[in-house]
Amino acid sequence: MDIEYLYKAVPQLAKVFRIIDKIGEGTFSSVYLGEAQMRDGRREMFALKHIIPTSHPTRIAAELQCLTVAGGRENVMGVSYCFRKEDHVVIVMPYMEHQAFVDIIGSLSFEEVRLYIYHLLKALRHIHQFGIIHRDIKPNNFLYNRNSRMYALVDFGLAQGTADTQIDLLKVVRQRSSQKGGGSTGKQDSTQRSKAAPKPFPNSTTTTSTSLPPHRSAALPHSSSTVSTTTTTSSACQKKSQRMVQPGITCNCYLTDRVCNICMSRKQQVAPRAGTPGFRAPEVLTKCPNQGTAIDMWSAGVILLSLLSSRYPFFKANDDLIALTQIMTIRGSRETIQAAKTFGKAVVCSRELPRQDLRTLCETLRGQRRSPEDEVTPLPGASRDSTTTLHHKFPDYTPSHHPTEETVKLNRGGTGETSLSLSSNRPKHQKHSGSKGTAKQSSETDCKAEEDEQGWDGVPDEAYDLLDQLLDLNPSTRITAAQALQHPLFRDL
Repeated sequence: MDIEYLYKAVPQLAKVFRIIDKIGEGTFSSVYLGEAQMRDGRREMFALKHIIPTSHPTRIAAELQCLTVAGGRENVMGVSYCFRKEDHVVIVMPYMEHQAFVDIIGSLSFEEVRLYIYHLLKALRHIHQFGIIHRDIKPNNFLYNRNSRMYALVDFGLAQGTADTQIDLLKVVRQRSSQKGGGSTGKQDSTQRSKAAPKPFPNSTTTTSTSLPPHRSAALPHSSSTVSTTTTTSSACQKKSQRMVQPGITCNCYLTDRVCNICMSRKQQVAPRAGTPGFRAPEVLTKCPNQGTAIDMWSAGVILLSLLSSRYPFFKANDDLIALTQIMTIRGSRETIQAAKTFGKAVVCSRELPRQDLRTLCETLRGQRRSPEDEVTPLPGASRDSTTTLHHKFPDYTPSHHPTEETVKLNRGGTGETSLSLSSNRPKHQKHSGSKGTAKQSSETDCKAEEDEQGWDGVPDEAYDLLDQLLDLNPSTRITAAQALQHPLFRDL
C-alpha cells in the first residue's frame, strides 16, 4: 500500500526504480529500498527517503545541501538523486546494508566498540567543520555494517547551523529558528503542549529550571520555565495572566522546589529542543537558547555509555523533567546544578544525588561485578547520607534480557521530597535438573570466557575517561570531536 502510494505521488520513480520494500519510518519521513538498472547494465540498490509533504521547503533544501556539501566522505552519507512532484520530495541515497543496533549491542567486542565510536567521531568532526549541528545523533542514524566495517551518518532533517556555518540554507533555518523559537520542532512542540491539559503545579518537584536573573535577589526573573513541557498552561490563559501581572511584582519561589503563579504567568522561554528523547543534552533539556555542536558530542557520549554498559536505550523518559533527573542519577545533582549556572540556568533538586563512577556503573550493568541489589558505588566525594539512602536500579534493555516490567516513577517520601527510581524486573533463570550450584558455576565460567575473548575483561581507563569528557555537563568544556579523535584511546588508529 505504501509503495503504491509513493508511485502515485511521484510517478517519475517508476521509470527508474523498482521499489522492493519499506525499510524504515520516522516522524518526518519514510525510507524505501529500491533497485535501479544503470546504463552499463549493472543493478544497484538505493535508499529512497520520502519526506512528509508538510515539511517546510527550506528545511528540505537545507537537508539536501548538507548531503551535497558534506556528504559522500568521512563516514557521512551522500546523495545520488532527488525527485519532486508538487509537495512530494524523494531523496535518493546509496544503500548501505547494516545491522540494527539493538540486535548486535550484546555481542560486540570492545575493539568493535572502540572502532564504532572512532568512526562516529570522524563523521562528527567532518560535519562540525562545516558548521552543521546534526541534532539527532543516535544509533539509528549512524549505520554500521559489521562485516565490512563500513559506517554512515544519515538523516540531516533536523540539522541546524552554527553562527559561522558554511551551509547557506542552514543560515536561513537558523534565522527562522530564532524568530519562532524552535525551528523545525515548533509545530511538534505546540502539538505536545496542546495535548497536555493544564494542571496546577505540585507543592514540590524533583527538578525545576529557570533563567537566572542578573542579580541574585527576590525580584521576578526576566523569564522562567520548568523542564517539563507538560505543565505549560494554554496560550489563552497565559495572555490573560500576563495582563494581570503588574511590573515590579516580586515572588518568593526563586531557587525553591516550586514555581508560583506569578512566574507561571510569565512569557514562556523557547529554545530549540529537536532530537530524540534519551539523547538530548542538559542544555537542551533546560531550554538554553545558545546551543552548539556540543549537543552532538553529548549524544555520542550516551551512545558510548550504552555500548560500555550493554544497555540500550540507556535513558528512557517521557518528558524533559524526568530526562534531566535520570542524568542526575549518573552525573550527580550538585554537578548538574553547578553546570547549569554556567549557561544561565538555575536547577533545584529536592534530594542530593551522588555522582556515579562510570566504570563501576558500566561493569555492574554488564554483569561483570556482583551487585545483588544493583546498587552503584558513588565516588568517594559523595555524602554519606545520599549514599546510604539512594539505590539505583537500572532497566535491562538488551536483546538477551527482556524485562518483564519496566518502571520510571517518582517516589514521594513522607517529607514531601521526590526521588527517582529506575527499576525493572529481570526474567528469572529457569531451574536446571541436577546440581543447581554446578550449573550456575558452569554458566559463570562460560560467561567469563566469552568476556575475556571479546576484551571486556580489560577495558582500559582511557575508555571511561573519554566517556566522562563526552558526558561533561558543561557544554563549554565538553570535548569536541577533533579533540576526542586525539584521545589516548585512539592512539594507534
